[in-house]
Amino acid sequence: MQVLGYVRVSTSEQSLSGAGLSAQRQAIVSECERRGWTLAEMIEDGGFSGRSLKRPGIQRALDLLDGGEAQALVASKLDRLSRSMLDFTQLMDRANRKGWALVAMDCAVDTTTPAGEAMANVLATFAQFERRLISQRTKEAMAAKKEAGMVFGRPRQLPVEVCDRIRTERASGATLKAIADTLNGEGVATAHGGAQWWPQTVRCVLAQV
Repeated sequence: MQVLGYVRVSTSEQSLSGAGLSAQRQAIVSECERRGWTLAEMIEDGGFSGRSLKRPGIQRALDLLDGGEAQALVASKLDRLSRSMLDFTQLMDRANRKGWALVAMDCAVDTTTPAGEAMANVLATFAQFERRLISQRTKEAMAAKKEAGMVFGRPRQLPVEVCDRIRTERASGATLKAIADTLNGEGVATAHGGAQWWPQTVRCVLAQV
């Protein structure tokens, strides 16, 4: 089987030193020799975080795999591929759809074998659990903010008559503070529904009318 090796370090300093990359390369080469795989190419992302898949090396590897240039992607550690379980799940789904295998040597993920595929599915289950937890926490946080009176959505617009009034009073020579004090005295709400006008609030309205 023809495979692609993938190595990554997070910082430019690590990339320049080469120590971390060298250890990863050696582990992949040894595994390919042990398994009788042909290492078609070693692809590198030096100085890129594993927090997302927006890396030139991994994107090139995925394009090659999707195009049938190799049958598997091999990394010495799962976190070299991705530090996000959600991104890893996307990688595994892409591999399944496109017909190539995914191997992370440190955690027994190896979709070329039944046991390795089972491990990958276990990790995918935890990723789904993580997604649902995030969704639940987001909903709970939004509910708590609404309960506290926070208003969501597009900001309210001031009535036209309020904007016209501010503009007219300013043109008549009223200071920003005087306009704000008058609006506060009459209980006129701001554009965001607030009860307090400030000179800067009046200035922002004037800049928009």
